[in-house]
Amino acid sequence: MSGKSTANDETRRLAAIDLGSNSFHLLVANYQDGQLQVVAKMGEKVQLAAGLDENENFTDAAVARALACLERFAPFLEGVPAANLRIVGTNALRAAYNARQLIDRAEALIGHPIEIIGGREEARLIYLGAAHALAEVHGRRLIVDIGGGSTELIIGEDFEPQALESLHMGCVAYTGTFFANGELSEKRFRRAEMAAMSELANIQRHYCQLGWQDPIGSSGTIKAAAAVIGARGDGDATLIERDALMKLRKTLIGFGNLDKVAMDGLKEDRARVFPAGVAILCAVFEAFDLKRMRYSDGALREGVLFDLIGRSTPEDSRRHSIESLMRRYSVETAHADHVAQSAMAAFDQVRDGWSLSEEQRLFLFWAAQVHEIGLAISHSQFHRHGAYLLEYSDLTGFSRPEQQALAFLVRAHRRKFAQKELEALPEAVRLTYQRLARLLRLAVMLNHARPEQAPVDFHLACDGDDLHLRLPDAKPQALLLNDLEQEAAYQQSAGLTLSYGT
Repeated sequence: MSGKSTANDETRRLAAIDLGSNSFHLLVANYQDGQLQVVAKMGEKVQLAAGLDENENFTDAAVARALACLERFAPFLEGVPAANLRIVGTNALRAAYNARQLIDRAEALIGHPIEIIGGREEARLIYLGAAHALAEVHGRRLIVDIGGGSTELIIGEDFEPQALESLHMGCVAYTGTFFANGELSEKRFRRAEMAAMSELANIQRHYCQLGWQDPIGSSGTIKAAAAVIGARGDGDATLIERDALMKLRKTLIGFGNLDKVAMDGLKEDRARVFPAGVAILCAVFEAFDLKRMRYSDGALREGVLFDLIGRSTPEDSRRHSIESLMRRYSVETAHADHVAQSAMAAFDQVRDGWSLSEEQRLFLFWAAQVHEIGLAISHSQFHRHGAYLLEYSDLTGFSRPEQQALAFLVRAHRRKFAQKELEALPEAVRLTYQRLARLLRLAVMLNHARPEQAPVDFHLACDGDDLHLRLPDAKPQALLLNDLEQEAAYQQSAGLTLSYGT
């Protein structure tokens, strides 16, 4: 695998955990001189999606399986800096109503935040992993990844995805829907295929118009299908031909029951969900008229590592998302830059006293840049509109918790302090984001008059959660004094103290 790097970089130990709907995967690697060297790689069938009850809550048994797996993963994370570790959750954790309860227990066990990523962000990371594994293969690719709860389909070239989609169909979910009683028949198999065809119909025309030269499959179902076909002598373990897939389909239906599915090349713990996965794969072949598909080992966990490498650099996809938002919603860049400049000055003066990190500085900067995007909808309550756009847009590179945090900062940058929205954040980050919001509020206030020149210098000090703002000796403008008085009142109503003077 390869990535962009400066030669002779120090070795970085990186780790990624993918909390999938069917399996959990761990990948630990050393990164140096643009190369990843795998140190540890593990995968376990946890079947979170199969552990959802009729109310879409995880059962106690599913939670126990998840925690036991993470406990086994934990020793491999020793020595990995927190900034070099990322744990992402996918479809089952997106769907479960009680996902937060599992996440809280898992975070306490492993000592690191868990991020739920959206479907299209999952697709982007899958493409990134597969593209690096196929770095020497050129041309436009169709990447297909059939998971436990969702299927991601991506078209891209080199390392740039051009179409991303995540569809609500997966081998665990379809097993429960179409093969719940274990019966395997032509009728049931075809019903599963038609349901998948219906999902694919939404993207079929657009994807076919884009076109591709190389269909690629990744992850468990496609890996298992290639392995079984190879073991049957119908091809090798890296290529699925359409005729071989149809023979596999016929064989699976012939078993008559999920409990009887057993084949060379197929792991026992995948057997029950394998037919549903093959039905989805058959539908993909049919919808896109594929003749063959190659298997690639690169997938979500590899994509997470390569995304980590690019974070906080000019290649950070999150930075590109913020710039795209600013263009889309016609942000007044000069004013946004002034607010960001003031926010950074405030942050740097209280960083040590509040134990703030460089990543938190980045989020404050981004919030300052996009704090006015809601104006594109309405001037009235534009902070609320901006927060909505940030929380519910597909923002490349951002996880759902990151979007929620960014949305909170924009929501809280003016008027009464957003206590309700603050309490909706995970408890572990509330104090930090309350503090960041206070800094953003001051930065916006100091630039209220929208000066053409750079904002005024100021001195900000913290004593615990008490803030004191000292302005230049020159007499402050009446507007600024009025704003300071109102802001002090807003913060006091939230139980916070802001004092000011010259």
